[in-house]
Amino acid sequence: MSKKALGRGVQAIFQSMPGLDAQKDENVVEITVSDIYPNPYQPRKSFDQEKLDELANSIQQYGVIQPVVVRRTAKGYELVAGERRWRASQIVGLKVIPVVVRDYSDSEMMEIALIENLQRENLNPIEEGSSYRRLIEDFGLTQEEVAKKLGRSRSLIANTIRLLQLPPQIQDYVSRGTLTMGHAKALLALPNAQMQCEAANRVIEEDLNVRDIEDIVRKACEKPPKTVKKVVNREAALVDAEERLKCFFGTQVKIKPGKLKGKIEIEYYSQEDLERILEVAETQKSPEGTSKSRVIMV
Repeated sequence: MSKKALGRGVQAIFQSMPGLDAQKDENVVEITVSDIYPNPYQPRKSFDQEKLDELANSIQQYGVIQPVVVRRTAKGYELVAGERRWRASQIVGLKVIPVVVRDYSDSEMMEIALIENLQRENLNPIEEGSSYRRLIEDFGLTQEEVAKKLGRSRSLIANTIRLLQLPPQIQDYVSRGTLTMGHAKALLALPNAQMQCEAANRVIEEDLNVRDIEDIVRKACEKPPKTVKKVVNREAALVDAEERLKCFFGTQVKIKPGKLKGKIEIEYYSQEDLERILEVAETQKSPEGTSKSRVIMV
């Protein structure tokens, strides 16, 4: 994932609260390393051990030049920023570490943790998606609000969160960089987890690009050739129609037949997801006449 520049939303956060690093006019104190706990809102799930060792060697030689930022809690202190310095200090065996103590709310803690990682060492797409979703679910923000706070487009926020709908196996591939975000987005168009995993494994084995995945999706969604059977089972035909609609819209679809009219229920998971589905539908020319079927978005 390429390095991202800070957007206006991120700058606004820095203007509305103290920076992530200690300022010259702030009091720096030393706190026992064992009294400090990781940030519970830390979006990064894995740390590069080689880079930590390099930082530990630097700390062993020069000490911790830049204090970490913490907040006081009932059990001790929670890291706000500087977890890599704290971890590297543990590797070296330091007993105390220089810190600046500040007061932050839970929402500020999460924003700062996300910003620090996005600014200094990029998160992988799955970690980003998880962080965006936590900001939405835990603090009641909309995708639009998250986008403004972080200086990103709403579509990027929505598409990154959608990656969390993929099976854990594929999410792991994306986290490790085996698959790109582009690969993962294309896989979302396949109707079920089994097909997504099979396609993902094929991508890795054959070193396929995103366009290759799009071809796989298109072929998977094509109507199978007619057979010589004289009678087509009605239930099987409905299942086939559902699968084709799932491929087309990239989400779950249910067809509910009735005597006089039927219903097609299309699932969506956010306002942005609904807009995406509508865009997909609007790209197709409407057939002449009206249909007796009723489409329900759920």
